[in-house]
Amino acid sequence: MSKHSEKKQARSLRRSRESRGYRAFQVCNTILMIIIGAATLYPFLYLVAQSFSSEAEIIQGNVNLIPKGFNITTYKSVIEKGDFQKYYLNTLIYTVVGTVLSVLFSSLLAYPLSKSNLRYSGFISKFIIFTMYFGGGLIPNYVLMTRLGLKDTMMGFLLPGLIGTYYVLLMRSFFSSVPHELEEAGELDGLNKLGVFFRIVFPLSKPIIATMVLFYASMIWNNWFTAYLYLDSKEKWPVAYYIKTIITGASTSSDPGEATAEAMQVSANIKSCSMVLMALPIICVYPFIQKYYVQGMMLGGVKE
Repeated sequence: MSKHSEKKQARSLRRSRESRGYRAFQVCNTILMIIIGAATLYPFLYLVAQSFSSEAEIIQGNVNLIPKGFNITTYKSVIEKGDFQKYYLNTLIYTVVGTVLSVLFSSLLAYPLSKSNLRYSGFISKFIIFTMYFGGGLIPNYVLMTRLGLKDTMMGFLLPGLIGTYYVLLMRSFFSSVPHELEEAGELDGLNKLGVFFRIVFPLSKPIIATMVLFYASMIWNNWFTAYLYLDSKEKWPVAYYIKTIITGASTSSDPGEATAEAMQVSANIKSCSMVLMALPIICVYPFIQKYYVQGMMLGGVKE
């Protein structure tokens, strides 16, 4: 056998071993992802099953992942209740307004920082990163919001989390990947800096914008603690804070030893329905922006 044939046979054997190893890795990786996915989905699926189950089945503890005694009466009672609709509308308004403002101001902050010729850009970036690790504290922030007259207002709810430092860094990395020649072409056509940003850079940044929309919308939609601090009027509550009061009220309104099992389980059924309805919009929106989310995270996280 010639040396050429021996080398060819050795390469073929090596590729065969690598192929078997890769297939084994794929199998192990798939099994691991299935386990992680099941562990992630189980709590939510259990919540959904409990929300569609009858009170008697919940009391007996027969509900797992499949609804028992299927009914939608609890959903009807929760949706038709005026308070829930009002708080749901508040959350929609807060989320839309807050997401638009957060994405706008975060991008306006990140875009100049992506330019290497910006004076003191290094110092400004370090100052912004500093705020990610060190804050003024809860009490100073509360005093500041009160002194500014923002307590019990929409901006009092939105302003504390209007700009996220980590999100600004992601957007800065993405903007730095936009070809500079396109911006120069816009300036030659008579656009100023804002015109270049809004008419050239911003439309080309759909992946990172979609990613930030998902991040900010999820954060605002699920935010109850800021409402707890700054919203005194009950009619201004978001639905997250309303559900939190339901949960804490059910657990503290009476002594568990004295409360009947039926009352406790009915309250669990209502809580399940409320949490499913709260999570539903984010779950419905995510599939439509998933491709932009993945692309934005990849491009925004590579460069620094």
